[in-house]
Parts: sequence; C-alpha cells; structure tokens
Amino acid sequence: MSFHEEDVLGKAYDARLMRRLLAYLGPYRREVAIAFVAILVHALLQLAPPYLAKVIIDTYIPAGDLSGLGLVAAIYMAMLVGSFACEYVEVWTLQMTGQRIMHDIRMQVYRHLQRLDLRFYDRNPVGRLMTRVTTDVDSLNDLFTSGVVSIFGDVFTLVGIMAVLLWMDWRLALLTFSVLPLIALVTQWFRTNVRGSYRIVRTRIARINAFLQERITGMSTVQLFRREGRDFERFDEIDRAHRDANVESIYYYAVFYPAVELVSALAVSLIVWRGGGLVVQEALTLGSLVAFIQYSQRFFRPISDMSEKFNTLQAAMASSERIFALLDTPVDVSNPTAPVCPAWEARGRIVFDHVTFGYVGDEAVLRDVSFEVEPGQRVAVVGATGSGKTTLINLMLRFYDVQQGRITVDGVDVRDMGLQDLRSRFGLVSQDVHLFSGTVASNVRLGRASLSDEAVRAALRAVHAEPFVNALPAGIETAVAERGATLSVGQKQLLSFARALAFNPNVLVLDEATSSVDTETEILIRDALHVLMEGRTTIAVAHRLSTIQDMDRILVLHKGELRESGTHQELLARRGIYHRLYRLQFKGAESGSGAEVSVVAPVTSGAAGA
Repeated sequence: MSFHEEDVLGKAYDARLMRRLLAYLGPYRREVAIAFVAILVHALLQLAPPYLAKVIIDTYIPAGDLSGLGLVAAIYMAMLVGSFACEYVEVWTLQMTGQRIMHDIRMQVYRHLQRLDLRFYDRNPVGRLMTRVTTDVDSLNDLFTSGVVSIFGDVFTLVGIMAVLLWMDWRLALLTFSVLPLIALVTQWFRTNVRGSYRIVRTRIARINAFLQERITGMSTVQLFRREGRDFERFDEIDRAHRDANVESIYYYAVFYPAVELVSALAVSLIVWRGGGLVVQEALTLGSLVAFIQYSQRFFRPISDMSEKFNTLQAAMASSERIFALLDTPVDVSNPTAPVCPAWEARGRIVFDHVTFGYVGDEAVLRDVSFEVEPGQRVAVVGATGSGKTTLINLMLRFYDVQQGRITVDGVDVRDMGLQDLRSRFGLVSQDVHLFSGTVASNVRLGRASLSDEAVRAALRAVHAEPFVNALPAGIETAVAERGATLSVGQKQLLSFARALAFNPNVLVLDEATSSVDTETEILIRDALHVLMEGRTTIAVAHRLSTIQDMDRILVLHKGELRESGTHQELLARRGIYHRLYRLQFKGAESGSGAEVSVVAPVTSGAAGA
C-alpha cells in the first residue's frame, strides 16, 4: 500500500469490484428478492395516482357520480397503504441486509488484520487501517441499502412513466422529453464536480484519523515537549481542510437539486402551454392534462435520485478498492499446510541455525547467527542497541520469517509449526507492557476461560503482585483503563509477569522485563524468577548486566553477529566485548551517571537494528 493511497481514486464504476461486492449479497438472496419485489410493486403503485386523478376529472366529476368518486377514493387510499407497506418492507429489508453485510465485511477485514504479519504494521499507520474498518465499510453499507438494489426502483418508475406518457399522448410526451438534454448537462456537471470533491473529502477524513490516532497515543510526549499549541494549529489546518471540502460538496448539491426542479418546472410550463391549447381545442381532456403535469413532476424525481446514487456508487468503488487491496495483501507469515506439532512434553530446545535476517531490503540485522539452548537452560542475550537482541525474539516467535537459515523448537522448524501451537509454548514479558481495557483478571487470563480465578491469583502471588492487587478497590475484578493508564509502570510490569506465567509456558522469554520497576520490586521479581525458571527454558534479553550474572550462558551480539558466548566469569576473563560493556556499566554506576547500554525497541517493533 502506498502511503498516499488515500489520494488515489479509482474509476467511477469498476465491474471487477462490483462483482466482488455483489458476492456479499449471496447469503441474503431471499431478503434481496423480497426487497426487489417490494420495489417493483411500489414503482407500479406510484404510477396509479395521476391516472386516477384523470379518471375522476374526466369521468366521475362531469357525471356527478358520487359513488364512483367514493370507489376511486377507496382505491386511491388502498394504493397509498400498499405503497407505504411496500416502502416499509423495502427500507427494513435493505437496511437490515446492509447492516448484516457491513458486519460480514468488518469481520472479514478484522480477521485478515489479525493474520497479517508485523512487517505489514511497520509500513501502515494505524489511523489508515481504522479508516478501512470504519468509514470505508460504512460507504459500502450505503451502496447496499440505497444503491445497488433500490436503483431498480428508480429505473422501473422512470420507464413506467415514459410508457404511460407515450400511451396517453405522444405529442405531450415528446414535449416533456425535450428538456432531457438540459437534465443531462446539469447531471454531468454535478457528477464531475462531486467526484473530485468526494476524493478530497475522503483524503481529508483519512488524514484526520491518522493525525488523531498518533497524537492521542503520544499525548504524554506532546505535553512533555509543550507541543499542544503547534499540534492544535496543525489539527486546525487539517480539520479546516476537511470542512472546506465538505462545504464545496454542499455547494454542488445546493445547485444541482434546484436546477433539476427548475428544469422540471420548465417541462410543466411547456405542458401547460401546449396541453392547455389542446384542451381548449378539445383534442385533449382536462384530466389528461392534470395527469401529464403530475407524471412530469414524478418523471424528474428518479433522475435526480439516480444522480445522487452515482455519488454513492463512487464512494463504494473508492472504498471497496481500498478494502479489497487490504484483503488481497498476502499474509507472509502464515500457518503451514500440514503443521508439525512437537510433543508438548518437550521442554523447549531452541536452535538458531545460520540465521540471517533484515527488516529492510539487504540491510541485515542478524548475520549467520547460530547457537543452541538446551531444555531448562537459562540463557541471556546482551549487546548494544542495534545488535539484534530483540530481533532474535521476533524471529523465534515467528513475528517475522528468517531470510536465511532456520530456527527450530524441539527439533521442528518454526515455519513448519502452527502459529498458535508455536506461540502457546512461549511466555513473553517485554519492556512495553500492553494492557487492555477490562479487569485485572481479564488481563491476566486474556480470554482463556479455563484459567480460574484461583489460577490467576496463584500467578499474581508467584510474581509478588498479589499485595498491590488486593489493595485495589475490587481486587482482581478492578477495572483497568485502556493501556493500563490507571496503574503504575511497575504494576503493569508485574501483571505482565503474571500473564506470562499463568499459561505455564515451556519457554520463558524476558525482554529486559525488570527495567521498568524499582529496585525493591525488582528484587522480589528476581526471587520469584529463580523458582519459576526452574526446569523451564529461559531466554532473557538484558541491558543491565547485573541482572543476568547467574545465567547458565550469556550470548553477546555485536552488529548482528554472535561474537561471544559463555558464563559471566568466562566472558569477563576473555576481556572482550562483554568485559567492555560490563566496565561501562560499572563505571556508570560508580559515577552515579546511571549510564547503561541503551534500551531496545519492543518485541513488536519492526525498526531495523532492534
């Protein structure tokens, strides 16, 4: 997807896209058929009132036949009731069908978004994707509720009126049709200008969504660097552009509909002028003249409605093009056709076999990295920012696929395992803890209904989170705001530990998991970890070397290459890269500067050099 894809507007009508859209009507054929019949009957009933007026004026009023007038009045009322019933069925059925189709499309889009790999999210702003799921799908709803089916009602009405006019008096009919070139000119002007205006409106609303998502998410940074005024001016500029684009489109509507009414009035004037002469000459009845006037007024209504539906069609074509482009985006990291499942009893033997990987082009973040982690072994990964520490985790959990080499878990290539099976074997605790709106318990169990409240409490107790949770107003049922805004950083980190441990993973993955907690809390967590890591494979990305000195093995990455491997004492004795990192931190701690090796990006980041 292009970053400026919102600026691109496809054809006003695309048969290929329309075929794909019409496929969504398939499950609702019965509802569409009912609506189609209701539209047809409603169009036919709309043809009757003017002709009944002709009958009354020409037949029953001159004869003074009150009983005939009563009969016609009853028929007229019955047709009004029937017209109301048909319109009710049409609107109810189409709106209900449109809502169901909109639900189907949204679920399909969201399901696809869940399957797309993180590389896709590295390239696409969240605000744009939200526009796909919300505004673009709404445009398709308008197509199904007031476009693709109901347009037949306008066509039936238009053709029916033309046939009746020609049947009643071909001379007046041709006179009525003589203004159609003017209607065509006005309609073409409207369609051309509204199409360009609509493109601008769509562009502006997408930019508003993207701007709001980015600024609201980063509001703490905005306030910290005192950018409120500048961001307000920027949003005012974007919002004003959106307002002006809408005002421009309103102008075209304000001109179009009065212009159609003016041409309609011109047609009525011609009918009155010519038809009145025919009535005087007794070549036409007065009832026929009145019917002609009524039919001519109804004749131009479906024309203006069809012009409006053109805008709906244009909106649907543009939105469907973007939605289908999203749905057609290939899933680079997907489940294998025949997934291989290692025995669950296997405790997590992990092998990196000559792995090379880069986020962008040929810029390798990892180069020919090979190592083995035995079941139950505790391994730490250290290195400066950009050395590839977090990338190891991204590849191991198969958020991305390796470009060369392979990674195996218990002897099976991760690309041959089902994604759910693979990731269920890992418990991940990263620096960037993401909590969802809900409760403390729901954030620990994450939808796993089989995880009882007691199991949740046991996990909280194991990581020493139970005291602060019990102090909350409702304990584990205390509401958690979006992104855990009501909790401290340290509390969110403890909940992240409990979440990972509650699922009893084979492999525990820690991405500098204690970096966001205070010293006292860190000591509590480290005590818990010694128990929890017992018999469980553990891989820990670390920046503070003091936290990993008792690991079974330490891997040292430097510029994407595995340069050193050994225990803490062995690496210090070599006086290599690890020794320099350790001395750097030791001197920083002594000087009180707090200097440490810089922080890596979260596991979900796709930035090169993570």
